[in-house]
Amino acid sequence: MSGAHRADGPRDAAALARGYTPAVRRLELASIAAYSILVVWLWVELWPFAWASPWWALTAVLLAYLGADFTSGLVHWGADTWGSPELPVLGAALLRPFREHHVDPLAITRHDFVETNGNNCLISLPTLGIAFWLAPDREGGGSLFLSAFLLALVVWVLMTNQFHKWAHLPRPTGAVALLQKLHLILPPAHHALHHTRPYNSHYCITVGWVNWPLGWTRFFPVLEWCITACTRALPRRDDLGDSEAVEVMTSTQPAPAAHSSAMTVRRP
Repeated sequence: MSGAHRADGPRDAAALARGYTPAVRRLELASIAAYSILVVWLWVELWPFAWASPWWALTAVLLAYLGADFTSGLVHWGADTWGSPELPVLGAALLRPFREHHVDPLAITRHDFVETNGNNCLISLPTLGIAFWLAPDREGGGSLFLSAFLLALVVWVLMTNQFHKWAHLPRPTGAVALLQKLHLILPPAHHALHHTRPYNSHYCITVGWVNWPLGWTRFFPVLEWCITACTRALPRRDDLGDSEAVEVMTSTQPAPAAHSSAMTVRRP
């Protein structure tokens, strides 16, 4: 099987790259088309209300930047930590690029716009549906703030993989380099912390600001412990292999439960 898992070793980068099939490409193209139509449509619908209440709209856009950073971390953590590229649809379309990225971090710099951003458009479609449902109307229903927040959120989510791609460029220049230096988008040095094995921190990749509170509160290790305790699934098994994944889990999870969790994880 292409990119098949080895119990105590990483996946093969070339095999993962071959997992980008014509079917995945068509799904991404369709997602980008649907996303673009819905974003423009919703923007047109919200513009009169935003013009009448600009501070609400601006506040929604700025808060959505933080929301996108957190969302990128949550999705990145989930795609890095659980499941396999062999899962139907989402495995090839969503999980495979994350697994490829760890064994070949520069692959993203060789991806075109569709391959870089198609999966972000795909996961944004349900959020756009909710934003339409919450959109304000002439009768006073709906919520400008919530709908504008969700619209801005999916736009920042779209930009996330572009910021991520720029963080892997060997020599960023111009405005990109300046924004990275000011830490207004994801800086390379900050993101490099995630690419240090075992890849279990600094998941947020829009700007990276939210990585600090999530790290301080041990948000992801505690969440992993809860999931492992309930399911016996092994975090990052697919990325690291069984032995290293168990070692990482026992060294990062809450001490009283770490030993028992490591001894009862499920190894399919």
